[in-house]
Amino acid sequence: MTATLPALPRSDADPFGHDILEDPTAFHAELRDAGPVVHLERYDLYAMGRYQHVHAALTDWQAFQSGAGVGLSNFRYEKPWRPPSLLLEADPPAHDAPRAVVSKILSQRAIRRLHEQWIRDAEALVDEVLAAGPTFDAVPALAEAFPLRVFPDAVGIAREGREHLLPYGDHLFNAFGPANDLVAKGAPRIAELSAWVNAQCARDALTPDGFGARIWAAADHGDITHDQAPLVVRSLLSAGVDTTVNGLTAVLYALATTPGAWQRLRTDPGLARVAFDEAVRWESPVQTFFRTATTDVTVDGAVIPDGKKILMFLGAANRDPRRWAYPEVFDLDRDPSGHVGFGMGLHQCVGQHVARLEAQALLTVLARRARTVELAAEPVRHHNNTMRAWASLPIRIAV
Repeated sequence: MTATLPALPRSDADPFGHDILEDPTAFHAELRDAGPVVHLERYDLYAMGRYQHVHAALTDWQAFQSGAGVGLSNFRYEKPWRPPSLLLEADPPAHDAPRAVVSKILSQRAIRRLHEQWIRDAEALVDEVLAAGPTFDAVPALAEAFPLRVFPDAVGIAREGREHLLPYGDHLFNAFGPANDLVAKGAPRIAELSAWVNAQCARDALTPDGFGARIWAAADHGDITHDQAPLVVRSLLSAGVDTTVNGLTAVLYALATTPGAWQRLRTDPGLARVAFDEAVRWESPVQTFFRTATTDVTVDGAVIPDGKKILMFLGAANRDPRRWAYPEVFDLDRDPSGHVGFGMGLHQCVGQHVARLEAQALLTVLARRARTVELAAEPVRHHNNTMRAWASLPIRIAV
């Protein structure tokens, strides 16, 4: 007899609806409890919310490919609105050389030289902010301002026009989802913003001592082609700002709302990196990513058909009680390593060491300056199809 596969759980929920984007907690719990794989009928796609299965899919690039796009659109059948990222939306062998080049440039050892300068930059920024008063919105004042100050410097792009990176990134991450109102909101400016970003990737637009120049030098050396070089630089500019902005906002929110956490950080500034990683687990700034099945894939008895999209809920996996004790709690005593907030496996975020170094610099300086950090008013969420973000985070600091 032929075994009958269990019926696949189904859901008519819209994970890109504003109610779920505002607070996905209940939906994530329902998704995890429903089963290893759930069919989302609205978009005819297959969802995973449990840590075990999200982790496994992220690391199995052969069965769950990125080359067909990490958004809802399937590059097998639809032409993308921009050139695909050679880091995020390519699989071996096309992925190998660009990844190797960037991994070397952004390795922990290579970026260590930036630490002292970023501490000075953080000191200057925090002094500017505190000089204006003890109450301010931490989103534009710190979480956006610091990455926009230090990361483009490190890449080697000019100061003029850097503000374009935020709306460009917001639209980029919205466009991974369906063509809803969030995508429509960014569409009128995207041609202008894309043109600006592309222009920054040219060799003559970059300073001679930054990440971008080193990528072009790798092309001269034959590690990648000269046609690939600007696309690799663009990948850094596309994914290197918004993700860090939202990670910084997440950790500031966590430290401002978790009793005793700020004093722990002041007492032990070495906790800055743990605090950042725990915030990335707890809040998961990157909530979702897609993969595409390369064949009929069986996951715990559930069959995902060849060519179908799989939506991996990183935020749900990072709060899976099957993996984490008291996952809803921001806990500085927790070892958050193993979270999937930066992805996992072959396509794990290549810039995660940069994000951690930025967070360490800003939190270390802020902990020296501020005795207390607390919310000054109710924060306001910013909705994005992929990112978990704040539009406003009013905080009050006592020095």
